[in-house]
Amino acid sequence: MPGLALAVLALAMPSTGPCAKATEVPSPSQAGLARITAFFDHEVATGALPGAVILIWQHGRPVYLKNFGVRDVATKQPMTPDTLFALHSMTKPITSLAAMMLIDHGRMSLDDPVSKYIPAFAGVKVGVASKDANGQPVLKRVAPDHPPTVADLLRHTSGITYEYIGGDLIKQAYVAGHIFDGPFDNKAFANRIAKLPLARQPGTLWRYGHSTDVLGRIIEVVSGQTLFQFEKQHIFDPLGMTSIRYVLESDAERTRMAEPLPSDTILIDAERQRRAHPEWQSGGGGLVSTATDYARFAQMILNGGEFGGKRYLSRRAFKLMTTDRIGPGSGVERDYFYFPGDGFGFGYGFAVRVQPGEAKPPAAGSIGQLKWDSGSGTYFGVDPKLDMVFILMEQTQNERGRITPAFKALVYDAFGK
Repeated sequence: MPGLALAVLALAMPSTGPCAKATEVPSPSQAGLARITAFFDHEVATGALPGAVILIWQHGRPVYLKNFGVRDVATKQPMTPDTLFALHSMTKPITSLAAMMLIDHGRMSLDDPVSKYIPAFAGVKVGVASKDANGQPVLKRVAPDHPPTVADLLRHTSGITYEYIGGDLIKQAYVAGHIFDGPFDNKAFANRIAKLPLARQPGTLWRYGHSTDVLGRIIEVVSGQTLFQFEKQHIFDPLGMTSIRYVLESDAERTRMAEPLPSDTILIDAERQRRAHPEWQSGGGGLVSTATDYARFAQMILNGGEFGGKRYLSRRAFKLMTTDRIGPGSGVERDYFYFPGDGFGFGYGFAVRVQPGEAKPPAAGSIGQLKWDSGSGTYFGVDPKLDMVFILMEQTQNERGRITPAFKALVYDAFGK
Protein backbone atom coordinates (compact mmCIF):
# COMPACT_ATOMS: atom_id res chain seq x y z
CA MET A 1 0.00 0.00 0.00
CA PRO A 2 1.31 3.49 -0.72
CA GLY A 3 3.01 5.30 2.12
CA LEU A 4 0.24 7.93 2.21
CA ALA A 5 -2.38 5.28 3.02
CA LEU A 6 -0.21 3.88 5.80
CA ALA A 7 0.10 7.39 7.22
CA VAL A 8 -3.69 7.85 7.13
CA LEU A 9 -4.15 4.55 8.94
CA ALA A 10 -1.60 5.58 11.56
CA LEU A 11 -3.49 8.81 12.20
CA ALA A 12 -6.67 6.82 12.77
CA MET A 13 -5.00 4.90 15.60
CA PRO A 14 -5.13 6.34 19.12
CA SER A 15 -1.71 6.85 20.61
CA THR A 16 -0.52 4.03 22.81
CA GLY A 17 1.97 6.32 24.50
CA PRO A 18 5.76 6.25 24.43
CA CYS A 19 7.12 2.75 24.10
CA ALA A 20 10.51 1.94 25.52
CA LYS A 21 10.50 -1.23 23.45
CA ALA A 22 10.75 0.82 20.28
CA THR A 23 14.48 1.28 20.80
CA GLU A 24 15.06 -2.23 22.12
CA VAL A 25 13.62 -4.49 19.43
CA PRO A 26 14.36 -4.79 15.70
CA SER A 27 12.22 -3.19 13.03
CA PRO A 28 11.31 -5.21 9.95
CA SER A 29 13.72 -5.02 7.03
CA GLN A 30 12.47 -3.72 3.71
CA ALA A 31 13.96 -6.79 2.04
CA GLY A 32 12.00 -9.04 4.41
CA LEU A 33 8.75 -7.18 3.76
CA ALA A 34 9.42 -7.45 0.03
CA ARG A 35 9.62 -11.25 0.41
CA ILE A 36 6.12 -11.22 1.94
CA THR A 37 4.90 -9.25 -1.05
CA ALA A 38 6.58 -11.60 -3.50
CA PHE A 39 5.10 -14.67 -1.80
CA PHE A 40 1.50 -13.45 -1.95
CA ASP A 41 1.91 -12.00 -5.43
CA HIS A 42 2.93 -15.50 -6.50
CA GLU A 43 -0.01 -17.15 -4.70
CA VAL A 44 -2.44 -14.88 -6.53
CA ALA A 45 -0.67 -15.13 -9.89
CA THR A 46 -0.71 -18.94 -9.81
CA GLY A 47 -4.38 -19.08 -8.85
CA ALA A 48 -3.86 -20.59 -5.40
CA LEU A 49 -5.55 -17.57 -3.81
CA PRO A 50 -8.10 -15.08 -5.12
CA GLY A 51 -6.61 -12.42 -2.84
CA ALA A 52 -5.52 -11.43 0.65
CA VAL A 53 -4.91 -8.47 2.95
CA ILE A 54 -1.77 -8.45 5.12
CA LEU A 55 -1.28 -6.07 8.03
CA ILE A 56 1.69 -5.78 10.40
CA TRP A 57 1.70 -3.23 13.24
CA GLN A 58 4.64 -2.49 15.49
CA HIS A 59 4.65 -0.05 18.41
CA GLY A 60 0.99 0.69 17.68
CA ARG A 61 1.61 1.82 14.11
CA PRO A 62 1.27 0.03 10.75
CA VAL A 63 4.59 -0.91 9.15
CA TYR A 64 3.08 -3.03 6.37
CA LEU A 65 -0.40 -3.02 4.84
CA LYS A 66 -0.91 -4.53 1.42
CA ASN A 67 -3.81 -5.82 -0.62
CA PHE A 68 -3.39 -8.71 -3.05
CA GLY A 69 -5.62 -9.90 -5.86
CA VAL A 70 -9.40 -9.70 -5.83
CA ARG A 71 -12.22 -10.16 -3.37
CA ASP A 72 -14.05 -12.49 -5.71
CA VAL A 73 -12.85 -14.05 -8.94
CA ALA A 74 -16.40 -13.85 -10.32
CA THR A 75 -16.73 -10.06 -9.95
CA LYS A 76 -13.00 -9.25 -10.13
CA GLN A 77 -13.52 -6.53 -7.54
CA PRO A 78 -10.05 -5.64 -6.18
CA MET A 79 -9.03 -6.46 -2.63
CA THR A 80 -9.03 -3.31 -0.45
CA PRO A 81 -8.41 -2.52 3.24
CA ASP A 82 -12.18 -2.36 3.85
CA THR A 83 -12.78 -5.87 2.45
CA LEU A 84 -14.79 -8.04 4.83
CA PHE A 85 -13.66 -11.58 5.66
CA ALA A 86 -15.55 -14.37 7.36
CA LEU A 87 -13.50 -14.90 10.52
CA HIS A 88 -14.89 -18.32 11.44
CA SER A 89 -12.85 -19.46 14.48
CA MET A 90 -11.07 -16.12 14.83
CA THR A 91 -14.42 -15.11 16.36
CA LYS A 92 -13.55 -17.24 19.41
CA PRO A 93 -10.95 -14.93 21.01
CA ILE A 94 -13.44 -12.04 20.91
CA THR A 95 -16.20 -14.09 22.55
CA SER A 96 -13.69 -15.30 25.13
CA LEU A 97 -12.70 -11.72 25.91
CA ALA A 98 -16.37 -10.79 26.37
CA ALA A 99 -16.78 -13.63 28.87
CA MET A 100 -13.62 -12.65 30.74
CA MET A 101 -14.90 -9.08 31.01
CA LEU A 102 -18.02 -10.34 32.80
CA ILE A 103 -15.87 -12.55 35.03
CA ASP A 104 -13.60 -9.58 35.72
CA HIS A 105 -16.62 -7.58 36.94
CA GLY A 106 -17.85 -10.39 39.20
CA ARG A 107 -20.96 -11.14 37.17
CA MET A 108 -19.99 -14.78 36.70
CA SER A 109 -17.18 -17.10 37.71
CA LEU A 110 -14.77 -19.45 35.99
CA ASP A 111 -15.93 -22.19 38.36
CA ASP A 112 -19.63 -21.76 37.62
CA PRO A 113 -21.22 -24.86 36.11
CA VAL A 114 -22.64 -24.28 32.65
CA SER A 115 -26.01 -25.47 33.98
CA LYS A 116 -26.22 -22.40 36.22
CA TYR A 117 -26.96 -20.36 33.10
CA ILE A 118 -28.25 -23.05 30.71
CA PRO A 119 -30.44 -25.43 32.79
CA ALA A 120 -30.52 -28.05 30.02
CA PHE A 121 -26.87 -28.84 30.86
CA ALA A 122 -27.92 -30.18 34.27
CA GLY A 123 -28.69 -33.47 32.54
CA VAL A 124 -25.66 -33.66 30.25
CA LYS A 125 -24.00 -37.07 29.91
CA VAL A 126 -20.62 -38.33 28.71
CA GLY A 127 -20.58 -40.73 25.76
CA VAL A 128 -18.49 -43.84 26.33
CA ALA A 129 -17.89 -46.37 23.55
CA SER A 130 -19.32 -49.74 24.52
CA LYS A 131 -20.96 -52.84 22.97
CA ASP A 132 -24.50 -54.13 23.13
CA ALA A 133 -25.59 -57.72 23.83
CA ASN A 134 -24.85 -58.63 20.24
CA GLY A 135 -21.35 -57.20 20.36
CA GLN A 136 -22.25 -54.21 18.25
CA PRO A 137 -20.69 -50.81 19.10
CA VAL A 138 -22.98 -48.48 21.01
CA LEU A 139 -22.51 -45.22 22.86
CA LYS A 140 -23.20 -45.64 26.54
CA ARG A 141 -24.11 -42.42 28.35
CA VAL A 142 -22.72 -41.94 31.85
CA ALA A 143 -22.81 -39.10 34.35
CA PRO A 144 -19.87 -36.66 34.22
CA ASP A 145 -17.37 -36.82 37.06
CA HIS A 146 -18.01 -33.11 37.48
CA PRO A 147 -20.23 -30.77 35.49
CA PRO A 148 -18.62 -28.74 32.70
CA THR A 149 -17.78 -25.23 33.84
CA VAL A 150 -17.27 -21.81 32.31
CA ALA A 151 -13.51 -22.41 32.54
CA ASP A 152 -13.96 -25.65 30.57
CA LEU A 153 -15.74 -23.74 27.81
CA LEU A 154 -12.97 -21.13 27.67
CA ARG A 155 -10.14 -23.65 27.46
CA HIS A 156 -11.93 -26.25 25.27
CA THR A 157 -12.02 -28.95 27.93
CA SER A 158 -15.83 -29.15 28.25
CA GLY A 159 -16.15 -32.38 26.27
CA ILE A 160 -18.21 -30.56 23.64
CA THR A 161 -16.86 -31.28 20.17
CA TYR A 162 -17.58 -30.54 16.51
CA GLU A 163 -19.62 -32.90 14.39
CA TYR A 164 -16.50 -33.81 12.39
CA ILE A 165 -14.06 -34.35 15.30
CA GLY A 166 -14.00 -37.42 17.55
CA GLY A 167 -14.81 -41.12 17.44
CA ASP A 168 -17.35 -42.49 14.98
CA LEU A 169 -20.06 -42.94 17.62
CA ILE A 170 -19.73 -39.37 18.85
CA LYS A 171 -19.82 -38.04 15.29
CA GLN A 172 -22.91 -40.13 14.61
CA ALA A 173 -24.60 -38.70 17.70
CA TYR A 174 -23.89 -35.16 16.52
CA VAL A 175 -25.27 -35.88 13.05
CA ALA A 176 -28.37 -37.50 14.57
CA GLY A 177 -28.85 -34.41 16.75
CA HIS A 178 -29.69 -32.23 13.70
CA ILE A 179 -28.21 -29.24 15.49
CA PHE A 180 -28.32 -27.01 12.39
CA ASP A 181 -31.89 -27.76 11.31
CA GLY A 182 -34.30 -24.88 10.81
CA PRO A 183 -33.88 -21.42 12.34
CA PHE A 184 -32.24 -21.16 15.75
CA ASP A 185 -30.62 -18.57 18.00
CA ASN A 186 -27.95 -19.01 20.67
CA LYS A 187 -30.51 -20.17 23.24
CA ALA A 188 -31.90 -22.89 20.99
CA PHE A 189 -28.45 -23.96 19.82
CA ALA A 190 -27.07 -24.30 23.36
CA ASN A 191 -30.09 -26.41 24.33
CA ARG A 192 -29.47 -28.66 21.32
CA ILE A 193 -25.82 -29.12 22.30
CA ALA A 194 -26.87 -30.00 25.87
CA LYS A 195 -28.79 -33.00 24.55
CA LEU A 196 -25.69 -34.45 22.91
CA PRO A 197 -23.14 -36.65 24.69
CA LEU A 198 -19.87 -35.11 25.79
CA ALA A 199 -16.93 -36.67 23.98
CA ARG A 200 -14.82 -36.91 27.15
CA GLN A 201 -15.08 -36.25 30.87
CA PRO A 202 -14.97 -32.48 31.45
CA GLY A 203 -11.54 -31.11 32.27
CA THR A 204 -9.58 -34.04 30.85
CA LEU A 205 -8.98 -33.33 27.14
CA TRP A 206 -8.37 -30.27 24.95
CA ARG A 207 -10.80 -30.79 22.10
CA TYR A 208 -12.04 -28.23 19.62
CA GLY A 209 -15.78 -27.80 19.30
CA HIS A 210 -18.86 -25.71 20.01
CA SER A 211 -17.70 -24.71 23.50
CA THR A 212 -17.39 -21.04 22.54
CA ASP A 213 -20.87 -21.07 20.99
CA VAL A 214 -22.27 -22.20 24.34
CA LEU A 215 -20.16 -19.52 26.03
CA GLY A 216 -21.83 -16.95 23.77
CA ARG A 217 -25.21 -17.99 25.13
CA ILE A 218 -23.99 -17.62 28.72
CA ILE A 219 -22.87 -14.06 27.91
CA GLU A 220 -26.42 -13.36 26.73
CA VAL A 221 -27.98 -14.80 29.90
CA VAL A 222 -25.66 -12.87 32.22
CA SER A 223 -25.79 -9.56 30.34
CA GLY A 224 -29.45 -9.57 29.30
CA GLN A 225 -28.34 -8.60 25.78
CA THR A 226 -27.76 -10.48 22.56
CA LEU A 227 -24.16 -11.47 22.05
CA PHE A 228 -23.70 -8.80 19.37
CA GLN A 229 -25.32 -6.10 21.51
CA PHE A 230 -22.94 -6.86 24.37
CA GLU A 231 -19.85 -7.04 22.16
CA LYS A 232 -20.81 -3.89 20.26
CA GLN A 233 -21.34 -1.89 23.43
CA HIS A 234 -18.33 -3.13 25.38
CA ILE A 235 -15.77 -4.06 22.71
CA PHE A 236 -16.48 -3.01 19.13
CA ASP A 237 -17.68 0.58 19.57
CA PRO A 238 -15.10 1.54 22.22
CA LEU A 239 -12.29 0.05 20.11
CA GLY A 240 -13.51 1.78 16.96
CA MET A 241 -14.24 -1.51 15.17
CA THR A 242 -16.82 -0.06 12.80
CA SER A 243 -17.25 -2.91 10.28
CA ILE A 244 -17.26 -6.06 12.40
CA ARG A 245 -20.62 -7.82 12.73
CA TYR A 246 -22.46 -11.14 12.48
CA VAL A 247 -24.89 -10.24 9.70
CA LEU A 248 -24.41 -8.05 6.63
CA GLU A 249 -27.52 -5.98 6.13
CA SER A 250 -26.97 -4.08 2.88
CA ASP A 251 -25.85 -4.76 -0.67
CA ALA A 252 -22.96 -2.35 -0.14
CA GLU A 253 -21.70 -4.47 2.75
CA ARG A 254 -22.20 -7.71 0.86
CA THR A 255 -20.14 -6.48 -2.09
CA ARG A 256 -17.23 -5.94 0.31
CA MET A 257 -17.11 -9.66 1.22
CA ALA A 258 -14.13 -11.75 0.18
CA GLU A 259 -15.13 -15.05 -1.40
CA PRO A 260 -13.19 -18.33 -1.69
CA LEU A 261 -12.30 -19.87 -5.02
CA PRO A 262 -15.04 -22.06 -6.58
CA SER A 263 -12.78 -25.07 -6.00
CA ASP A 264 -12.66 -24.42 -2.23
CA THR A 265 -15.78 -26.51 -1.67
CA ILE A 266 -15.36 -27.21 2.06
CA LEU A 267 -15.18 -23.51 2.87
CA ILE A 268 -17.99 -22.69 0.44
CA ASP A 269 -20.21 -25.24 2.22
CA ALA A 270 -19.25 -23.82 5.63
CA GLU A 271 -20.00 -20.29 4.45
CA ARG A 272 -23.32 -21.38 2.97
CA GLN A 273 -24.29 -22.83 6.35
CA ARG A 274 -23.16 -19.71 8.24
CA ARG A 275 -25.04 -17.36 5.94
CA ALA A 276 -28.17 -19.53 6.02
CA HIS A 277 -28.57 -18.73 9.73
CA PRO A 278 -28.48 -14.94 10.15
CA GLU A 279 -30.49 -15.36 13.36
CA TRP A 280 -27.58 -17.29 14.95
CA GLN A 281 -24.86 -15.11 16.44
CA SER A 282 -22.24 -17.84 16.63
CA GLY A 283 -19.67 -16.94 19.29
CA GLY A 284 -17.48 -19.68 17.89
CA GLY A 285 -17.41 -18.65 14.27
CA GLY A 286 -19.97 -16.10 13.10
CA LEU A 287 -18.22 -12.73 12.81
CA VAL A 288 -17.03 -10.96 9.68
CA SER A 289 -14.41 -8.22 9.90
CA THR A 290 -11.85 -6.16 8.07
CA ALA A 291 -8.13 -6.58 8.76
CA THR A 292 -7.93 -3.09 10.26
CA ASP A 293 -10.86 -3.67 12.62
CA TYR A 294 -9.38 -6.91 13.90
CA ALA A 295 -6.00 -5.25 14.31
CA ARG A 296 -7.51 -2.86 16.87
CA PHE A 297 -8.68 -5.83 18.92
CA ALA A 298 -5.25 -7.46 18.56
CA GLN A 299 -3.49 -4.25 19.58
CA MET A 300 -5.60 -4.10 22.75
CA ILE A 301 -4.46 -7.64 23.54
CA LEU A 302 -0.85 -6.67 22.85
CA ASN A 303 -1.32 -3.75 25.26
CA GLY A 304 -2.33 -6.16 28.02
CA GLY A 305 -6.04 -5.37 27.88
CA GLU A 306 -5.83 -1.60 27.32
CA PHE A 307 -6.35 0.56 24.24
CA GLY A 308 -6.66 4.29 23.70
CA GLY A 309 -6.68 5.05 27.41
CA LYS A 310 -9.50 2.58 28.18
CA ARG A 311 -8.92 -0.66 30.08
CA TYR A 312 -10.97 -3.62 28.91
CA LEU A 313 -9.58 -6.23 31.30
CA SER A 314 -7.82 -5.84 34.63
CA ARG A 315 -4.19 -6.89 34.62
CA ARG A 316 -5.10 -9.88 36.77
CA ALA A 317 -7.86 -11.03 34.41
CA PHE A 318 -5.62 -10.52 31.40
CA LYS A 319 -2.93 -12.70 32.96
CA LEU A 320 -5.51 -15.38 33.71
CA MET A 321 -6.66 -15.29 30.11
CA THR A 322 -3.22 -15.49 28.51
CA THR A 323 -1.55 -18.09 30.77
CA ASP A 324 -1.31 -21.70 29.60
CA ARG A 325 -4.07 -23.77 31.27
CA ILE A 326 -3.45 -27.17 29.73
CA GLY A 327 0.27 -27.74 30.30
CA PRO A 328 2.08 -30.19 32.61
CA GLY A 329 0.26 -30.73 35.89
CA SER A 330 -3.09 -29.54 34.55
CA GLY A 331 -4.44 -33.05 34.02
CA VAL A 332 -5.48 -32.14 30.49
CA GLU A 333 -4.53 -34.36 27.55
CA ARG A 334 -4.19 -33.04 24.01
CA ASP A 335 -6.42 -34.23 21.22
CA TYR A 336 -4.95 -35.60 18.01
CA PHE A 337 -6.34 -32.44 16.38
CA TYR A 338 -4.39 -30.10 18.64
CA PHE A 339 -4.82 -26.84 16.77
CA PRO A 340 -2.65 -24.60 19.00
CA GLY A 341 0.31 -26.45 17.48
CA ASP A 342 3.88 -27.34 18.33
CA GLY A 343 5.24 -25.34 21.27
CA PHE A 344 1.90 -23.77 22.17
CA GLY A 345 -0.30 -24.16 25.21
CA PHE A 346 -3.77 -22.68 25.55
CA GLY A 347 -5.24 -20.14 27.94
CA TYR A 348 -8.80 -18.88 28.12
CA GLY A 349 -9.37 -18.21 24.43
CA PHE A 350 -5.84 -17.91 22.98
CA ALA A 351 -2.97 -20.18 22.09
CA VAL A 352 0.16 -19.06 23.95
CA ARG A 353 3.66 -20.15 23.02
CA VAL A 354 5.38 -21.67 26.04
CA GLN A 355 8.39 -23.42 24.49
CA PRO A 356 10.25 -23.74 21.17
CA GLY A 357 8.52 -27.05 20.44
CA GLU A 358 9.81 -30.30 18.99
CA ALA A 359 10.47 -29.18 15.41
CA LYS A 360 14.12 -28.94 14.35
CA PRO A 361 14.77 -26.11 13.83
CA PRO A 362 11.93 -24.64 15.93
CA ALA A 363 9.16 -22.81 14.13
CA ALA A 364 9.59 -19.05 13.94
CA GLY A 365 8.20 -16.93 16.75
CA SER A 366 8.73 -15.82 20.33
CA ILE A 367 7.95 -17.40 23.67
CA GLY A 368 4.87 -15.61 24.97
CA GLN A 369 3.34 -15.08 21.53
CA LEU A 370 -0.47 -15.26 21.44
CA LYS A 371 -2.34 -16.36 18.35
CA TRP A 372 -5.34 -17.96 16.74
CA ASP A 373 -6.51 -18.77 13.24
CA SER A 374 -9.50 -20.27 11.45
CA GLY A 375 -10.76 -22.74 8.89
CA SER A 376 -11.26 -19.85 6.47
CA GLY A 377 -7.53 -19.07 6.50
CA THR A 378 -7.60 -15.95 8.67
CA TYR A 379 -4.76 -15.66 11.22
CA PHE A 380 -3.55 -13.22 13.84
CA GLY A 381 -0.51 -13.16 16.07
CA VAL A 382 0.45 -10.92 19.00
CA ASP A 383 4.14 -10.82 19.93
CA PRO A 384 4.93 -8.86 23.12
CA LYS A 385 8.70 -9.27 22.67
CA LEU A 386 8.59 -7.50 19.31
CA ASP A 387 5.70 -5.22 20.35
CA MET A 388 4.07 -6.40 17.16
CA VAL A 389 0.73 -7.56 15.74
CA PHE A 390 0.47 -9.42 12.44
CA ILE A 391 -2.71 -10.35 10.59
CA LEU A 392 -3.48 -12.40 7.50
CA MET A 393 -6.93 -12.13 5.96
CA GLU A 394 -7.75 -14.61 3.20
CA GLN A 395 -10.54 -17.05 2.39
CA THR A 396 -9.18 -20.52 1.73
CA GLN A 397 -9.57 -23.83 3.44
CA ASN A 398 -7.69 -25.72 0.76
CA GLU A 399 -4.44 -23.75 1.05
CA ARG A 400 -4.41 -22.44 4.63
CA GLY A 401 -2.35 -25.36 5.98
CA ARG A 402 0.46 -24.38 3.64
CA ILE A 403 0.09 -20.60 3.51
CA THR A 404 -0.34 -19.84 7.23
CA PRO A 405 3.00 -21.28 8.42
CA ALA A 406 4.75 -19.75 5.41
CA PHE A 407 3.26 -16.35 6.27
CA LYS A 408 4.35 -16.60 9.90
CA ALA A 409 7.89 -17.61 8.88
CA LEU A 410 8.10 -14.69 6.44
CA VAL A 411 6.99 -12.19 9.09
CA TYR A 412 9.62 -13.35 11.56
CA ASP A 413 12.23 -13.49 8.85
CA ALA A 414 11.53 -9.82 8.15
CA PHE A 415 12.29 -9.07 11.80
CA GLY A 416 15.46 -11.15 11.71
CA LYS A 417 13.99 -13.77 14.05
